[in-house]
Amino acid sequence: MNDIRRTILWVIFGFSMVLLWDQWQIHNGNKATFFPSPAKTSAPATAAPESKPDSLVPAAVAKAGVVPAAPAAPAVQVVPSERFEVSTDVLKLTFDTEGGSLVRSEFLKHTDMADKIRNFVLLDDSKERVYLAQTGVIPGAAGGASPTHKTVMTVGGDRSLKEGQDELVITFTSPEVGGLKLVKTYTLRRGVYDIAVKHELTNASSTPLSPQLYLQLVRDGNKPAGESSFYSTFTGPAVYTEAKKYQKVEFSEIKKKTATFEKEADNGYIAMVQHYFATAWILPTGTARSYSLDGVDIGSTTPDCCYRATMISPLPALEPGKTHTVGATLFVGPQEEKALAALAPGLELVKDYGWLTILAKPLYWLLDKLHSFIQNWGWSIVALVLLLKIAFYWLNAKAYASMAKMKAVNPKIMEMRERLKDNPQQMQQEMMRIYREEKVNPMGGCFPIMVQIPVFIALYWVLLSSVEMRNAPWLGWIQDLSSPDPYYILPLIMAMTTMLQTALNPAPPDPLQAKLMWYMPLAFSVMFFFFPSGLVLYWITNNILSIAQQWIINTRMGVPPQFNLPKFK
Repeated sequence: MNDIRRTILWVIFGFSMVLLWDQWQIHNGNKATFFPSPAKTSAPATAAPESKPDSLVPAAVAKAGVVPAAPAAPAVQVVPSERFEVSTDVLKLTFDTEGGSLVRSEFLKHTDMADKIRNFVLLDDSKERVYLAQTGVIPGAAGGASPTHKTVMTVGGDRSLKEGQDELVITFTSPEVGGLKLVKTYTLRRGVYDIAVKHELTNASSTPLSPQLYLQLVRDGNKPAGESSFYSTFTGPAVYTEAKKYQKVEFSEIKKKTATFEKEADNGYIAMVQHYFATAWILPTGTARSYSLDGVDIGSTTPDCCYRATMISPLPALEPGKTHTVGATLFVGPQEEKALAALAPGLELVKDYGWLTILAKPLYWLLDKLHSFIQNWGWSIVALVLLLKIAFYWLNAKAYASMAKMKAVNPKIMEMRERLKDNPQQMQQEMMRIYREEKVNPMGGCFPIMVQIPVFIALYWVLLSSVEMRNAPWLGWIQDLSSPDPYYILPLIMAMTTMLQTALNPAPPDPLQAKLMWYMPLAFSVMFFFFPSGLVLYWITNNILSIAQQWIINTRMGVPPQFNLPKFK
């Protein structure tokens, strides 16, 4: 009988390869090969408009048959718009007086991965990238015009946060459009990435009006620059509601009009998510709103442009001369879990751990606590893996003890296989007899390892998703735990420890399995040459601690550690 334990391990390894292949397919824009998403019903979204810049008015307007009156368009374009910069201690933002929109965001405490001397840019409106945050007003059922993100506004307020100043206020005031006047106020605070956005809407007409406020994020469908081809992270819009929780939507689903998500709620947020960073519009809980995701043509030269996530909130009927105020929050920043969780319910989920979130969250919490003492993310990773090894010590001890027993009886198995190689049935019976007499359980080394696999996969996603690893130094030549080792030293150590660990394991009786034992880990190690240094450091630490524990247990059981070198003849 074949070595059952090895067979199970190869099944696990093969399944891992299947998952990696599926992620590779998804990363390259293809449908998952082995685990496709369930069929989704078509969302009642309207077709992507074919017009140019004015098509950015929310699709809900056209759907309701409420289209801004044609004569109003020239009126809001008479005054030329301008763009200007506003700075705090963590953000440099570019606003456009056309709609009072946020068209560029630069993070003063996060550098670009490709060029370390430049700050990282998330929102942008250039030839290479389109990513905008906009708000405006939709007229009521009576139709007509209204102040939208295409309306040129006048601006007031300071342009930079001064010493001793904790907040900065920028105000955009629209002209009267369709009897409505909009005053939009951005309040930026020191040290944070969330922006309070207040909308004051006044009815300057002689008749009651029932407008709606819309808040939207517009983005091209391209992956962030510098994204690795060896692992895939989610890029796209997301909707969160208390009822349906966190709902990611692929750009391809929007394009095919197969996206499914909750459309109506009085809570939650819309977001655009990418690796390490996110943007989100948040309305107060209890405020009615509808969500929509669709494609839109803004006349950009950027490929695959653009996709829009919109949140629309109906406002109470405004009597003549009355004003109604709606507060909202715009988040533009890094996915720092504690700050996100404090800002809005469920917002921390934009830092996506996948299906192992229930394990990943406590692991991140422990990693963060370790960092508060150690003050170095690299050594915090080492300490976390050490604590996990201690927690799983007895499970690992049982696994390595079973391996040691298998190693002790391996000479008997090899001799028996050689002697009975022409009689497979008797060979299996004899193997079972040896296992029974020696009290060896071939599954004994497998189950304890399988129990730990979800924990270490969850830790993998914690390290891959945490923006804290970005540009975080460890020691010496490792100055960025989120980037590959520039000199490939850690991947080489990783490959050597993997080979050493393989050599310490009992060689499978089957010669083909014995060869695969060496080929597969080596092939797996090659991938780590392109993985972030933090992930490789975690894997090396795990390997070294596993080798040390296996060596100690083998010695205690009277099975001297022995290196089973490969035979490729």
